[in-house]
Amino acid sequence: MSTDPFTADLHIPVSYKGQRIDRVLAELLDDASRSEIKNWILSGSVTVDQCIRRPSYRVKGNESISVRAHRSNVLDWDSQQNVEFRVVFEDEHVLVIDKPPGVVVHPGAGNPDGTLVNGLIAHRPDLAQLPRAGIVHRLDKDTSGLLIVATNRHSVEFLVDAISNRRVARDYLCVVEGLMDTVQRTDLRIGRHPVHRTRNQVREDGREALTTFLPLESFRLHTAVNAKLGTGRTHQIRVHAEAIRFPIVGDQTYGARGILPKTPSNQLVQLVRNFPRQALHASDIEFVHPSSGTAMRFHSETPKDMQLLLDVLREDRDSFLDS
Repeated sequence: MSTDPFTADLHIPVSYKGQRIDRVLAELLDDASRSEIKNWILSGSVTVDQCIRRPSYRVKGNESISVRAHRSNVLDWDSQQNVEFRVVFEDEHVLVIDKPPGVVVHPGAGNPDGTLVNGLIAHRPDLAQLPRAGIVHRLDKDTSGLLIVATNRHSVEFLVDAISNRRVARDYLCVVEGLMDTVQRTDLRIGRHPVHRTRNQVREDGREALTTFLPLESFRLHTAVNAKLGTGRTHQIRVHAEAIRFPIVGDQTYGARGILPKTPSNQLVQLVRNFPRQALHASDIEFVHPSSGTAMRFHSETPKDMQLLLDVLREDRDSFLDS
């Protein structure tokens, strides 16, 4: 089985003092799993101030950590399953897909199968030979929309580099609580929540993050917004939307309260208070083709659940203005 090198050099903020090294690395390394990190530490591939430590070692802060590891580039499962997604574009170098809400991207402890990766391997078995089945960026389970998949090793390296250096443009449509009447740009840093491990939050010692929110259409107490990613941190748009006090409809994890205007229709009440996911859709993506160098642009239409939400909000606004 062949492997790919994984390297990282990190400075541990003082705020992590007293935490286990394996947990600290799990927060700081977005692209590595807890099991990988533990194996790297045990094998001596991780050093703290040039010393090998145990996974249980508790950091002091201000230490320098070096990771010089290897990871398998072949997936260690062979489950190929028919999982719903739409192919938007495909050639021998790249695949662009449209993911529906409710589909987990990568298998994990709570989702061993039925994931997008399983479906991709069923569609293209050769993707099992690539890191993360060729997926070069992420979408949350309940976020719908466009996702790029590299289909060979050169494309993986090219696209990962393009994303890291902000040469991939990613736009999202979202519906937020509150009236956003001006462009909002936030560069608040994002890190793992110290208690709720599946959540992120704004924190001074977090990783650099940049999101720009452009209002598209205002309703009585809600706004349709175009969110542009400058970086790609986990839950970035959701965290930043909450931080600037415009949480995304349906996103109770990040501050959605189900607010409503006065005298709403029953349909609007049900939609806003029971929206089954965060109203967030990866609508547009632009990148350079890894082989031809051609500029590639793709758009995904608004999914039915979000379109219904927008239609009902629009009807509520127009009825109020006509009264």
